Amino acid sequence: MKRERILIMGAAGRDFHNFNVCFRENPDVRVVAFTAAQIPYISNRRYPAALAGKLYPRGIPIYEEKNLPELLARLRVDRVVFCYSDISHLDLMHKASLVMSLGADFSLLGPAATMLQSRKPVISVCAVRTGCGKSQLTRYLCEILKERNLLPVVVRHPMPYGDLAHQEVERFASFDDLALYRCSIEEREEYEPLINRGAVVYSGVDYAKILQLAEREGDLIIWDGGNNDFPFFVPDLEITLVDPLRSGDETSYFPGEVNLRRASIVVINKSNTVVTQVCDRLENIVHGINPRARVVRTLSQVALSDPSAVEGLKVLVIEDGPSITHGGLASGAGYAAAVQFRAATIVDPRPYAAGSLAETFAAYPHISRVLPAMGYSEEQVEDLRQSIERTPCDLILSATPIDLRRLMSLSKQVLQVSYDIREEPGSPLKKIILQFLGEKGH
Repeated sequence: MKRERILIMGAAGRDFHNFNVCFRENPDVRVVAFTAAQIPYISNRRYPAALAGKLYPRGIPIYEEKNLPELLARLRVDRVVFCYSDISHLDLMHKASLVMSLGADFSLLGPAATMLQSRKPVISVCAVRTGCGKSQLTRYLCEILKERNLLPVVVRHPMPYGDLAHQEVERFASFDDLALYRCSIEEREEYEPLINRGAVVYSGVDYAKILQLAEREGDLIIWDGGNNDFPFFVPDLEITLVDPLRSGDETSYFPGEVNLRRASIVVINKSNTVVTQVCDRLENIVHGINPRARVVRTLSQVALSDPSAVEGLKVLVIEDGPSITHGGLASGAGYAAAVQFRAATIVDPRPYAAGSLAETFAAYPHISRVLPAMGYSEEQVEDLRQSIERTPCDLILSATPIDLRRLMSLSKQVLQVSYDIREEPGSPLKKIILQFLGEKGH
């Protein structure tokens, strides 16, 4: 019987997980290639034989997605499986139409086919778009669990942008671990704040192995989603965040709408950044789509260690990269802090962007007067450093969750912007979490 020839469209994360779970040991199919999108420097690699299994003794090549038409013909592809997130419904169907016009089938894999079952309770934190505040909520959940003397283990959506075999299973409990796995800025943004709070974090490539280790170590697992993807583990409590600053996106992006329709709790985060009517309308939309979900509102509070240090100065604002690139935000917490604490001028960094940072601004023209903390490679980290140094300012307001000074030497003062979730009076979300813990015997 002829093996079906499959190409997996991905972005170094969901694609590898879906292969491991659905195709690695399936003798009826042959995965001939992965393609890579969204993230720079992740193509022109191979999914190594050590991870690909006995059916793939030479591993599997990874190509740039822009070469898709040529690959479909050259590799005689029967079916394309789409496996990445935070893409508009319109763009997704354009990709499907391209594939189908060239004669191949186009398919998606859903939660039932790709989720792993845990022996420990799982709370999942997902969103309808990148940048809704998943990381803030994960940190908040860790605090609640520790108040109950429970040990949470956070399992993060994959970000394997380096040596894949070396990244099969990653455990982060100290800053030394960040260096051990040569983490990019984007990885550090997720892991460092959790390490600061004493949490253990797992990530990597093989989530069946990761799950076994996480179950041994913690009382409860928190799935910390990436972009707007749905979980890799079957959740016992499924939380989805929506963003009032991007009202309308909750039903316009894949697979964010999947998360919205599945959620048992929907959190309207950043409710303090818009007028009440915006959240009211968003809550009505949520109820219309998922009437079973409990809807709560949270505040995203911006803070500085020295608020008086900003007033009257020219500032350069640095934001976390993914939220304002493929997440579609023009700016983030750093810009909000500059306005709130009365900076005289927010300096536009675009004329001073170096190398790949200039390419980022060209690729994402919606970005406002902020500098995304891009750092997927050592070269890009250096481009970021040069961009910062070139920009004329009195002060750097850094709203990336990490301390950039761990990675680079800067001649200007850096003031860190923090942002955390705070609850409305009565703490409705915390009450729901405590009730859930009680039901699970905790």
